[in-house]
Amino acid sequence: MSAFEDRRKGFESKWAHDAELRFKIEARRNRAVGLWAAAEKGLTGEAAEDFAASVIAADFQEAGDEDVFRKLRGELDAGEYSDTLIREKMAQFLDEAAEAQAKA
Repeated sequence: MSAFEDRRKGFESKWAHDAELRFKIEARRNRAVGLWAAAEKGLTGEAAEDFAASVIAADFQEAGDEDVFRKLRGELDAGEYSDTLIREKMAQFLDEAAEAQAKA
């Protein structure tokens, strides 16, 4: 096998690993932000878990974070929860998810 082929396979493996890691971090973020929003809505127990699962599922609608944002925006009172607050919470939970994944 040529050195070029070895490099190509190495890059493909790294890309696949990075994509899997990014998926895990985003799923962890979505669960955490979903549980936060559920608590803000007064949901607990199984209802909160179901809501968090719906936030995770919302992320599969399109690439990027806008689908998750739209789900949260639609569920939280616009007068009480600004777009900025929701995006800040999403960023906060993304940072926390990345730190937790690094420790795992």
